[in-house]
Amino acid sequence: MAGSVSKRLIELRKTVPEGVELVAVSKFHPASALMEAYSAGQRVFGESRALELEAKAAELPPDIVWHFIGHLQTNKVRKVINHASLIHSIDSERLLRAVDQEAEKAGRRIGVLLQLHVAKEETKFGFTPEELLAFVTPELLSSLKAVDIRGVMGMASNVDDDARIRDDFREIRAAFDSLRSGVMAGTPDFNVVSMGMSHDWPLAVEEGANMIRVGTSIFGEREY
Repeated sequence: MAGSVSKRLIELRKTVPEGVELVAVSKFHPASALMEAYSAGQRVFGESRALELEAKAAELPPDIVWHFIGHLQTNKVRKVINHASLIHSIDSERLLRAVDQEAEKAGRRIGVLLQLHVAKEETKFGFTPEELLAFVTPELLSSLKAVDIRGVMGMASNVDDDARIRDDFREIRAAFDSLRSGVMAGTPDFNVVSMGMSHDWPLAVEEGANMIRVGTSIFGEREY
């Protein structure tokens, strides 16, 4: 329904605290819905498929800031590099190296978030907090040529238990804080905690998120 996207977006914005960046998760929604959000002032959009990102970036205004939020296969990195300013879903060293290599080839610097796996679901991707803290070393950082590690991303367990969800978000925030006070201490751009979606973002913000990924609350249920 015309106008509903902009209305939902404006109402949502009233409730998102200052200092929290809203990524409008536009995956699976048509370009017309994105344009409605754009007309209401939204500029940061999140896509999860390389081909869909490529198609929308070609069709929509050039000042849109694209975030890639889905699981990224190494053979799709080149397509994403050309459009995304931030990749939320770095879940392995192999993927990080592929992004670094392709960004260098393209003459771009690209921001990335390291994905944490704290949820109960086995299907989720990412590093455990212990793996992440062992992975990010001065040697790793000095070897990256075209990538800036900007922070962490994670998802809470898909449960109806606020206490469990809070625990997951606290674990993600604690891993970020450990890195920020340790190996990333001299990196002011390491400042992003991306967690929280339509159903749980208020809890995420209470537990330290400063970037949230919201789709359904803006665009409605996705169209299949």
